[in-house]
Amino acid sequence: MLSALIWIPILGAIIIGLLPQKTDPNRFRIGAIIAIALSFGWTMFIVTQFDITSPTLQFMESIPWLDSIGLTYQIGVDGLSLPLLVLNGLLTWIAIYSSEKSVSRPRLYYILLLLLNTGVVGAFLADNLLLFFLFYELELIPLYLLIAIWGGEKRAYAATKFLIYTAISGILILAAFLGLTWLSGRTDFNYQPLLSQVLPMSQQLILLGAIIIGFGIKIPLFPFHTWLPDAHVEASTPVSVLLAGVLLKLGTYGILRFGLGLFPEAWTVLAPLMANWAVVSVLYGAFTAIAQTDMKKMVAYSSIAHMGYVLLAAATATPLSLLAAIFQMVSHGLISALLFLLVGVVYQKTGTRNLDTLRGLLNPERGLPLIGSLMVLGVMASSGIPGMVGFISEFLVFRSSFAVFPTQTLLCMIGTGLTAVYFLLLVNRVFFGRLSTQVLNLPPVGWFDRTPAMILAVAIVVFGLQPAWMLRWSETTTATFMPTPTAIVSLHTVLNKDRQ
Repeated sequence: MLSALIWIPILGAIIIGLLPQKTDPNRFRIGAIIAIALSFGWTMFIVTQFDITSPTLQFMESIPWLDSIGLTYQIGVDGLSLPLLVLNGLLTWIAIYSSEKSVSRPRLYYILLLLLNTGVVGAFLADNLLLFFLFYELELIPLYLLIAIWGGEKRAYAATKFLIYTAISGILILAAFLGLTWLSGRTDFNYQPLLSQVLPMSQQLILLGAIIIGFGIKIPLFPFHTWLPDAHVEASTPVSVLLAGVLLKLGTYGILRFGLGLFPEAWTVLAPLMANWAVVSVLYGAFTAIAQTDMKKMVAYSSIAHMGYVLLAAATATPLSLLAAIFQMVSHGLISALLFLLVGVVYQKTGTRNLDTLRGLLNPERGLPLIGSLMVLGVMASSGIPGMVGFISEFLVFRSSFAVFPTQTLLCMIGTGLTAVYFLLLVNRVFFGRLSTQVLNLPPVGWFDRTPAMILAVAIVVFGLQPAWMLRWSETTTATFMPTPTAIVSLHTVLNKDRQ
């Protein structure tokens, strides 16, 4: 069942690649939409068959591949990966649907989007460390090309910077996987949560540190964040939707699955450091967003801040906080995708994203009233207004983390207030006031541009009013995720004990 999620996009990419070069460009797009719709439909079928009472991986598939190096095609899905699979399918469909019909080199473009989906799905399903690494690296190639070929004026610089940062991330993660397997005396790379407990704490801390930094680059966390604003500014709107909505979640998913999941004892030692790191990322992202004049950069820096909430919840490592981390990942995926879509429409219709140029776009006669209304909704959701999915996710993060890290939680709550500040600045400057002369007589926004944003807006409201429809798929998994829950202790105490 799960292999179909990997192979349907690949087959779609192969079919598109076999079509003649002179084929109508719209057929490439239709073929990609059909392929990803089939994949998303199959994901929803798996959701209906998923047993929410089981905490273990389900629909397991294991096929020997390269036994000599410990690589096995072993995949499965649980309450941690299932919501992210659904999010990935939905946002990939939206990205393909919202792509420009006149995109240059359409065959290559849609092939890369489908291969990107394959890499992300495989990473979420992999139950073998090397297999995860292969899929983790696979998504790097399509995303690099999508930025380098269809990006803005500085696309080469942004794509190269993204490539270098992500390559370093992959090196650290692979080194940690190799070190864990070699030091524990294993000959395979199958995922085993208790594997690290045979190692002394000093070795566990080194390996966990490499994993946290490796995935921290992907999330990204301060100070490894500098590739993200450049990538977002130069990437096209569909690529930004996938980058913020899905690809950043590979970092947070990796920290939970391979950081907390493989090193539960060392995790409790580094948890206070990660909570402090979360505070720095949240406040830095929020304060930097306030200073931006480019709408896309502002939303990009907001992602850095909101990913910090996931790290705070992960550091707490209680069943409720892990549930909050999953919900925050999905919540941010929906909200950031909506914001980037709307910024893309504004840029397409006005030719600028500059907050100093745009004014009065909420004007009902000559502006973009529907886009402005949806932007207000997205801003409210990101700011944690009750009734929206963002409120539920942030409330769960703060509620679960306060008992363990009260000071860090209070500081992160300041970040929520700052979110309202910079997004209110955006809405007030761009959508209220008198319509600026630079953007008079705007072309109307058709249903082609409205539909994806409206779908995301509905999801944001529905899951804000009925969060249990999403949370119930992960509750059992998060309740039993940590193999051996232990109390948080200081790093100094553990190192002294290990030295003795």
